[in-house]
Amino acid sequence: MSDCRPIDTPMDPNIKLVPEQGKPFSNPGRYRRLVGKLLYLTVTRPDISFAVSVVSQFLDSPCDSHWEAVIRILRYIKKSPGNGVLYKDRGNTEIVGYTDADWAGCSWDRKSTSGYCIFLGGNLVSWKSKKQNVVARSSAEAEYQSIALGTCELIWLKHLLTELNLCMKGPIKLMCDNQAALHIASNPVFHERTKHIKVDCHFIREKITSGEIVTSFVGTNDQ
Repeated sequence: MSDCRPIDTPMDPNIKLVPEQGKPFSNPGRYRRLVGKLLYLTVTRPDISFAVSVVSQFLDSPCDSHWEAVIRILRYIKKSPGNGVLYKDRGNTEIVGYTDADWAGCSWDRKSTSGYCIFLGGNLVSWKSKKQNVVARSSAEAEYQSIALGTCELIWLKHLLTELNLCMKGPIKLMCDNQAALHIASNPVFHERTKHIKVDCHFIREKITSGEIVTSFVGTNDQ
């Protein structure tokens, strides 16, 4: 791929990948090995996390269209080989998390994908893109599950920093661009729309009540 034509984006937004899309790929082992290398690369390249999470869903029986999607990621990397995460002293140790979700974004099972990124002192230290386990019945529920995923990571990071003797003052900020999901998280009696949501998501309320987490709205354009 050293002589390939570079490209600006890791995925084509107009193409939705689904299982059994086209002719089965002739060398599944090669597909799996390459996707495994890309998964390792996401440790330092958050910009390809979503694209790699999509192509990794077809490891069992990849098709030619899935292989083309993987090749596109390589062409994107060729365009920007020096991309990475820059860490610098910004004069604070504040923890801020951002969560988001694409409601019913998967075209074949209509499951949503959660995503979060967490900043420590203004520097990106943790990120993830993961398909949700259940189908969300509303965009608020999809966003709420993303908040749950982000909250788990924030609490873990806080405990890790405490063990490293880095004292954290005040609550951790968690930002979301869905006001309905924020209302559900902060209001334990937010009418009937929360009855069907998994119980294990509701631990967010405990963290808000205890003061460990404080949620805030952020506009979609500022995400």
